[in-house]
Amino acid sequence: MRYLMEKEEEVGQPELPELAVSGRRMSKSKSIFALCLAAILGLSIFFGLRSGKPTTGSGAIREANSPVIIRAGAAFQRNMAVYIDALGTVTPISTVNIFSQVSGQVVAVHYREGQIVRKGDPLIDIDPHPYQAQLQQAEGLLDRDRGVLKQAEIDLGRYREAFASHAVAQQVLDDQEQAVIQDQGAVKYDLGQAQFAAAQLSYCHITAPISGRVGLRLVDSGNTVFAGGSSPLAVLTELQPITVVFNVGEDHLGEIQKQLRQQKPLLVEAFDRSAETKLATGTLLGLDNEIDTSTGTVRFRGEFSNRDLALFPNQFVNARLLLKTLKGSVLIPSAAIQRDGSQAFVFLVDHDVVSVRNVSERSTDGSTTAVEGLTPGDVVALSSFDKLEEGTRVTVEQVNVKVALIKGAGL
Repeated sequence: MRYLMEKEEEVGQPELPELAVSGRRMSKSKSIFALCLAAILGLSIFFGLRSGKPTTGSGAIREANSPVIIRAGAAFQRNMAVYIDALGTVTPISTVNIFSQVSGQVVAVHYREGQIVRKGDPLIDIDPHPYQAQLQQAEGLLDRDRGVLKQAEIDLGRYREAFASHAVAQQVLDDQEQAVIQDQGAVKYDLGQAQFAAAQLSYCHITAPISGRVGLRLVDSGNTVFAGGSSPLAVLTELQPITVVFNVGEDHLGEIQKQLRQQKPLLVEAFDRSAETKLATGTLLGLDNEIDTSTGTVRFRGEFSNRDLALFPNQFVNARLLLKTLKGSVLIPSAAIQRDGSQAFVFLVDHDVVSVRNVSERSTDGSTTAVEGLTPGDVVALSSFDKLEEGTRVTVEQVNVKVALIKGAGL
């Protein structure tokens, strides 16, 4: 019975076409793929949320709304010196070339090369014996003529007494008076010869005419030197005090002359070639009497005591002339100043929001600038200018602001 029933069921069910079976299989595969894809996306979103990483769209929004991190500085009030910078050369007040005024043999050289000597110190000795002999001859002739003069004066006195007694004629008295005058002239001539010989003898002992440094040795013992020679025996340069000659543009001439007319001493500072190390501080000594038309500058001379010998003749230096001092100026770091064409401005920070503030520059020393348009305590941005505009929210690195405020307070 069961067998017959199974046969009937198999006969009663028609066979499905093969195409329909294949389509059902494909539909089932697509469903499985969709479920897998959905599961993968779900896991990605889940782990993404777990790791805290936003999607691309939300990240851009958050980045746009986040404040800009900047460095800042505070404006402070202080006096600022206004300087005029110039290039200068150290120039000695005196440079003496010592020549021989007599001819003779050098018997001694008393200085060392580069030695600092004082006025009157011995430098060179020339053989004095010929000039000592000339002086002795002149002095002997002087003594003889003085004796002749004395004898003529005694005779004149006798003739005057005899003439008073009418013992001699007037002519004899007149002749004796003229003889005395002749002997007086001979004595004067001898005196001049003796003084000349003494001067020649003194030239054999050469001393320093000024205080300063002697250059390299130019003559040795045993050399013969000649009066009027073209080669110096020594070169002596004065070092204390010393001057610096520098050129200043003619645009500053009016202001400098105004300060000089008020009898105000203008300070001059000398820096090394790199303009970083101060070598000396002095005062303005004077200025030239004309403008150099080729450069449009005027030459100035500053004087320095040079006690530590920091300035060396012909040394190149950077000179700074103190023109005036701005009292109670508002100062900010120079890095805060931006420019839009000819207009200077800063980004003023107030309650973590920046605003554009126009300022006027009065003077600068490189790192700090005196401005008008700000008040002491105003905070200005020092970085990230390409991200700043009116109304930008910022986060200030507090350490820089504190440093600037401490500096401004003079602590």
